[in-house]
Amino acid sequence: MTRKERWQTLLDLLVERGELEVEPAAEALGVSAATIRRDLDQLAEQQLLVRTRGGAVMHGVSYELPLRYRTSRRAAEKGRISETVAALIVPGEVIGLTGGTTTTEVARALAGRADLATGSPALTVVTNALNIAGELVIRPQFKIVLTGGVARPQSYELTGPLAMEVLGQLSVDTAVVGVDAFDPADGAATRHEDEAAMNRLLCRRARRVVIAADSSKLGVRAFARIVATDAVDVLVTDTGLDPAVAAEFEAAGVEVIRV
Repeated sequence: MTRKERWQTLLDLLVERGELEVEPAAEALGVSAATIRRDLDQLAEQQLLVRTRGGAVMHGVSYELPLRYRTSRRAAEKGRISETVAALIVPGEVIGLTGGTTTTEVARALAGRADLATGSPALTVVTNALNIAGELVIRPQFKIVLTGGVARPQSYELTGPLAMEVLGQLSVDTAVVGVDAFDPADGAATRHEDEAAMNRLLCRRARRVVIAADSSKLGVRAFARIVATDAVDVLVTDTGLDPAVAAEFEAAGVEVIRV
């Protein structure tokens, strides 16, 4: 197990349990207690956790792992979701991509489509996610439009008045939106109001809104609302979605695709 893999596992355990003790963590990862202490010290230096006498606790009340430590969560489900979302996109479209692990996988799936290997452009991609722009800009057949704004180090997303000013001047065919929660009654939401505002504006500027989210994010609520359920056209998720919740989404006019 590499150091990055250890750190990711430690942070996942911390989110799951709320606190970590050195000895149980060392046993769970199959490494020495000294290694775990060093790892926790280095994660504390990055302000990803708070060190305690015998281990660590989560940093702050609202805890969010940086994007680089969330990529392996539900990876199989996200892979199927991203391929399905990418297949919904028509060559020549203008698409909007928000930040997040699932939308990043959608970007990679689009880059791998053979029918998008050429074009002038094959796709126009509007995004406020620095990592997505960085991955796609090397594809000369894709026109990349990156909003300005202030970067959030947790998610690599640009937000704020500068980003909204640019986005407000653009029109999009399909918006692909990542969320922290999507509930039939409360709509789509995220943890941060600045990201919610950007995602909301993207949805308003789009002809079609597609939410890409694994089933763990469905039927639950988050702090900052993006849009109401009836503003969403398509939900692409995995087969873990409760059929009763799926029926509620469909009753609200959302096409539900489970893969």
